[in-house]
Amino acid sequence: MEKLKQSLTYLNENDMKLVKKAFEYASYAHSYQTRVSGAPYMEHLLCVAQNLTELRMDSATIAAALLHDVLEDTLVVEKELIDEFGIEIVSLVTGVTKLNKYQFDDAIAAQANNWRKMLLAVVKDIRVIIIKLADRLHNMRTLKFMPPDKQKIIANESLTLYAPFAHRLGIYNWKDELEDLAFEILNPEQYHHIKAQWDKRSEINMKNLTEVAEQLKVKLQAAKISFRIFARPKTLYGIYKKMERQNKPFSAIEDLFGMRVITDTVEHCYEILSLINSNFKPLEGSFTDYINQPKANMYQSLHITVVSDKNSIVEIQIRTEEMHRRAEFGVAAHWRYKRVADGDIEKGSKKASEEDKLDWLKQFLQGQHENDNDSLEFLDSLKSECNFEQIFVFTPIKQVIKLPLGATALDFAYAIHSDIGDACMGAKVNGKMATISAKLKTGDVCEIITRKNIKPTANWLDFAVSHAARSRIRKFLRENAPSLRA
Repeated sequence: MEKLKQSLTYLNENDMKLVKKAFEYASYAHSYQTRVSGAPYMEHLLCVAQNLTELRMDSATIAAALLHDVLEDTLVVEKELIDEFGIEIVSLVTGVTKLNKYQFDDAIAAQANNWRKMLLAVVKDIRVIIIKLADRLHNMRTLKFMPPDKQKIIANESLTLYAPFAHRLGIYNWKDELEDLAFEILNPEQYHHIKAQWDKRSEINMKNLTEVAEQLKVKLQAAKISFRIFARPKTLYGIYKKMERQNKPFSAIEDLFGMRVITDTVEHCYEILSLINSNFKPLEGSFTDYINQPKANMYQSLHITVVSDKNSIVEIQIRTEEMHRRAEFGVAAHWRYKRVADGDIEKGSKKASEEDKLDWLKQFLQGQHENDNDSLEFLDSLKSECNFEQIFVFTPIKQVIKLPLGATALDFAYAIHSDIGDACMGAKVNGKMATISAKLKTGDVCEIITRKNIKPTANWLDFAVSHAARSRIRKFLRENAPSLRA
């Protein structure tokens, strides 16, 4: 508790009393339990709570983290917990509590139903998924104590669901660590191969970056612009995906470190960009303005890659302190909870746009009642929806349609309207004829060609990527099964 107390200096005395009460209650409830590693169970709960202090979460969230396994793993019942801690904290605990595994026929059904249950709680209170991410992060850090087959199952779920969810919420530190931890377990050969090469090159790469940073500091000081500069290494999984995406060996990956320039105002962000353009050679096509066009998870920065006078390549991100806080903490930075005079907890002020950040999840769950019995389809659709990588495709009248990476013309058709998707027979992509399975990319102009006698078939599921398309196809197949057989 002492170590946790040191991280909670941002809480007031009453908040600390609540956290201490939760710690003592959990300590008693779990007193007879140990983890697979042999460590006392409370060590895990403290580490989960500690993770949440990085995001400066409120006392109710920290208390719920300490209590998050009492209903699942001890003799404590929900009514008893409500009597002790109230409905707010218990709703967070029940949100992350798994359903009884004996209710389901197989592991896939159990996994799907646990995610359904949790996500319904998440749309009511986003703190549920933040606690679950903090829990999963510590479980991944200690995964070596589990049997190898269990390690792979947990690592795969972490890579395909938890890390993308962290990305969706903008909690980049957790996303990066989850990906690297999962990568080491799922592909140890590639992981250690890249790590060995990274270790060899990191010193010279860091030296090149430092030289660029020193040159930039001189210019910024002369311009009397407030700034701080630091470097951050690229993740091993990120490097691996870049090698895959660009079909390049490790030796061809130039930027092992990224440089961040943090300043005080948006105006200074653009002044710094101007200074960089004047003193370094920008890499063609490398500039992206996420300040004027933020990512869906609220991320904002200016990105540019430059070539130094010694021919080294450096990726630079420029942002304000507020943008940096948002980039580190993501949506958690906007879900602060404050105590008001009467002692109740209410949500802190938020812009309306920030309240809409989980609209994608609400829409996903609204469409799920059609596939309630198909656990595998639910998980596949969730993985697709969690995937933050998107493409932007235009209709002939220049309407922008957002689609997941890897989407096809068929996905595009269903994104316009379900009836158009059902009757899709082909497409024109940038003026050229294409099949419904043709993959699209950002900037494409797509026109859908329909025919009245066209109907969805089972093989459409082989190339439909988006949740909207797959859900509609399955619904059609289910409702028309007798006629299709005839």
